[in-house]
Amino acid sequence: MTGASDLAFDDRAVLLGDTLVVADCHVGRGPTSGIELPVGDGAAMVERIERLLAAHEPAELVIAGDLLHAFEMVPRTVERIVADIADAADAAGAGVVVTPGNHDTMLASVWSGPTERTYRVGDTVVCHGHEPPERDAERYVIGHDHPTITIEGKRRPCYLVGSGVYRGADVVMVPAFNELLRGVEVNEMSASDFMSPLVTDTDAFAPVVLDEASGETLSFPPLGDFRHRL
Repeated sequence: MTGASDLAFDDRAVLLGDTLVVADCHVGRGPTSGIELPVGDGAAMVERIERLLAAHEPAELVIAGDLLHAFEMVPRTVERIVADIADAADAAGAGVVVTPGNHDTMLASVWSGPTERTYRVGDTVVCHGHEPPERDAERYVIGHDHPTITIEGKRRPCYLVGSGVYRGADVVMVPAFNELLRGVEVNEMSASDFMSPLVTDTDAFAPVVLDEASGETLSFPPLGDFRHRL
């Protein structure tokens, strides 16, 4: 197994066999950090998850951390959005597992389903990526840094795929599922600019971008070979 050859990418999510992974929903995070996620945007997030579930029919949905945004309080609208996500998965016949992230300090107040600090899917471990994983794996699928890339003047969410980059294991970082998050622009970032300890050599990570117009998955060379073209 190398990199992402067996993965499918769709709408800021990744499909690993019959497991659908999203990260960084940040429910409760609006366009500015001090306001609650508008109800309409929360509904749109649920609709996107419903579409992914219908399109791929996974057996399980794994939310790889930062399901929530707030550290100290959870508004009722946030409770409702989390419940709607769970209901959407249940209606699709998919189980839900949350691997808590650094923002999920209030998770227990809205989520009573399964939680795992790291969740294994075959040879892959899914986790948020904000701390070193406690389980060995051949590949890690993480979130946390909200990667984006600017190509030809247009900024897009991107996946980052690195082969053998963390203790000999592959790492796949997925973009934030919450579309209101601006994310970090990886074009000129070094490893020290990333928050995840699983990123130790930025140049070894290859961006993967979904072309919204064609639906095509565009895979680029590792950043170390590609930066001069951006």
